[in-house]
Amino acid sequence: MGCRHSRLSSCKPPKKKRQEPEPEQPPRPEPQELGPLNGDTAITVQLCASEEAEQHQKDITRILQQHEEEKKKWAQQVEKERELELRDRLDEQQRVLEGKNEESLQVDSTAEPETMAKPAQGAKYRGSIHDFPGFDPNQDAEALYTAMKGFGSDKEAILDIITSRSNRQRQEICQSYKSLYGKDLIADLKYELTGKFERLIVGLMRPPAYCDAKEIKDAISGIGTDEKCLIEILASRTNEQMHQLVAAYKDAYERDLEADIIGDTSGHFQKMLVVLLQDLYEAGELKWGTDEAQFIYILGNRSKQHLRLVFDEYLKTTGKPIEASIRGELSGDFEKLMLAVVKCIRSTPEYFAERLFKAMKGLGTRDNTLIRIMVSRSELDMLDIREIFRTKYEKSLYSMIKNDTSGEYKKSLLKLCGGDDDAAGQFFPEAAQVAYQMWELSAVARVELKGTVRPANDFNPDADAKALRKAMKGLGTDEDTIIDIITHRSNAQRQQIRQTFKSHFGRDLMADLKSEISGDLARLILGLMMPPAHYDAKQLKKAMEGAGTDEKALIEILATRTNAEIRAINEAYKEDYHKSLEDALSSDTSGHFRRILISLATGNREEGGENLDQAREDAQVAAEILEIADTPSGDKKSLETRFMTILCTRSYPHLRRVFQEFIKMTNYDVEHTIKKEMSGDVRDAFVAIVQSVKNKPLFFADKLYKSMKGAGTDEKTLTRIMVSRSEIDLLNIRREFIEKYDKSLHQAIEGDTSGDFLKALLALCGGED
Repeated sequence: MGCRHSRLSSCKPPKKKRQEPEPEQPPRPEPQELGPLNGDTAITVQLCASEEAEQHQKDITRILQQHEEEKKKWAQQVEKERELELRDRLDEQQRVLEGKNEESLQVDSTAEPETMAKPAQGAKYRGSIHDFPGFDPNQDAEALYTAMKGFGSDKEAILDIITSRSNRQRQEICQSYKSLYGKDLIADLKYELTGKFERLIVGLMRPPAYCDAKEIKDAISGIGTDEKCLIEILASRTNEQMHQLVAAYKDAYERDLEADIIGDTSGHFQKMLVVLLQDLYEAGELKWGTDEAQFIYILGNRSKQHLRLVFDEYLKTTGKPIEASIRGELSGDFEKLMLAVVKCIRSTPEYFAERLFKAMKGLGTRDNTLIRIMVSRSELDMLDIREIFRTKYEKSLYSMIKNDTSGEYKKSLLKLCGGDDDAAGQFFPEAAQVAYQMWELSAVARVELKGTVRPANDFNPDADAKALRKAMKGLGTDEDTIIDIITHRSNAQRQQIRQTFKSHFGRDLMADLKSEISGDLARLILGLMMPPAHYDAKQLKKAMEGAGTDEKALIEILATRTNAEIRAINEAYKEDYHKSLEDALSSDTSGHFRRILISLATGNREEGGENLDQAREDAQVAAEILEIADTPSGDKKSLETRFMTILCTRSYPHLRRVFQEFIKMTNYDVEHTIKKEMSGDVRDAFVAIVQSVKNKPLFFADKLYKSMKGAGTDEKTLTRIMVSRSEIDLLNIRREFIEKYDKSLHQAIEGDTSGDFLKALLALCGGED
């Protein structure tokens, strides 16, 4: 193919005229919605034998048609109002962000341009490859010719030149090479190099659009189709990149890309690929009239900003993210494509970080995927991908490439990566600003917490009490009935059942349950029957009694409960064990860890908003204590106390601002820095607080995953979280679980437990994602 990129502009097809999308049609109304018309219709049926019936039927049809036209106008008006409302919300969110950015993203005027905070709107992605200073294409062409001259080739020289030049500069080298030697540089590189290294270097030498065109041509050529390649490229490219791709494909292969994709794919998968090949707005002219097609239409003709708002509204309306519906309603390649589109709408760098991780995870490496992403993103958003990769997988992209590849291939990939981020928690300056802005976005977002257990409709405590008594009476126990009743009632309803059971039968329901069931099921059912504060008090008591202390349980409960919950736990502990919780913690723990737990157990965390000036001071204290080696030893104790006070008493909104200011001040993430600089129970307690502040449902999702990971199951932790979060945020925990671990909480429980314990856990889980 050579260096034919100069023909790109002449091959670019004319831009289609933008068409306004037609409003979505409401579902056809049922007859009962017509009100009085039903009576008229009945009269028509009765008069059908008369001579006037035919005329009367025509009148009814005309009235129905008018009714339908009025409904269409009404639907159009509703759609227009909804669109205006969404736009207003988007404008309002943008004003909030711009106001906060103007206040908090102030950068010293003496700073280098590369490190200055970029505005969220219109910000350019930052790649790891830049124009090489002092570039001389003739000199590079001569060096490459020398590296390939004679027997063998100097691969080090080749990779050093090509991986340190921008794509624009590589095209100039191609032209100089042809002018100086009358030869095609790409052809010579193909001849001299082999294997994965050759594919990587040749990919870098092609203009981006031609590289994509080659990948797609390979994906649809021969036997079978590489659907994953098609999905990755077509779901992630911008309109401009897509125009260039279509033109490059036509130029390189003298074929129409859309026609080739239609010829090699089918069904809704094919239709969505065709939509993606066009402008987002132009795609609105393609509609097929089915539920899936409506979905394609919506994702295909709305801007990314609009769709993010749509996803937020969908979550509020249905109680689940759009991804969950896609997984539940679609299947196969169409499902994978739609998920990829949604992920790219949310965050394209995060989508590629996930693709890179999966390409190198486990046995073997998906080299084609690895090469394609590293080549295509090296001058777009590699810095953002690196940062998300390190944050999400707690290891750097650099180290994973280093451990998973070898030879010149590895050296080239590492050069494209551009740096190692494995200094625990460290951001490189540009990505620190991206992380800073991500905190701004998270501050605007408001996530509604939802449990999986809700009050039962038509609740009848008498009937439930009798059913439970019958399930435990006589020989044997009906565990299914017990599970069904107790897991489908709220805690308040369970307390009513306890009282009714005692009134009717003069017996203690808890005592009867203890005598009839045992093991893991008994711990779960009895835990559900206790009021939440008394359950937490018991878990704290068990964590401190006997030989040894379960520090993880103490941390989990005290670091995640609200002030009101902590105060209720204190009262319950005093009532049940005739001793204050503070005294119990003092006698069973020691040192700085004891001080942290007692501070948390007071339930005196501030509940106001953020204070920017105070947040900067708090971030400075955190920076000093977490770089303690550079701090005079006399200040250590004072700094530790202040740091504890900050984490244990500041409000959640304020702490989020502190963590944000910490990033801006140090280019480090506070969580990773705590993990690096601290140790033992103190580190675990502080990390739990930080994780809870950042994303409490994700904190519990991690705990649940670890309780079922590997050989054996930590039933105590699994039970404690499922019981305590079932009416608070277990639905949110489920979403975080599947998002992070690529499998549902339902699947994890199903694969790791059994019997009646499994049934009860799945009932609390509340469904499959």
